[in-house]
Amino acid sequence: MYRDQLDMLKNLQALEFTAVDLNLYLDTHPTDQRAFQDFQNIVQQMESLRQNYARCYGPLIPSDAAHHATWRWTEEPWPWEIEY
Repeated sequence: MYRDQLDMLKNLQALEFTAVDLNLYLDTHPTDQRAFQDFQNIVQQMESLRQNYARCYGPLIPSDAAHHATWRWTEEPWPWEIEY
């Protein structure tokens, strides 16, 4: 796995963690508008990065696969095979 690819994947994982964490916070604080705005911003960044990753390295989720001619993820290491 290329260094740039790994960095992009790590950044995506960090954004996903942050989105889940904010989502859990919003479950107990539904009127916190700042947290909701932060959540929306993180989700937007996450979607943008995921689309960029898919464009550069292939799809990460099934809906990304519709825009690619090949099933490239079979050529890459599985998540548990990645050495961080």
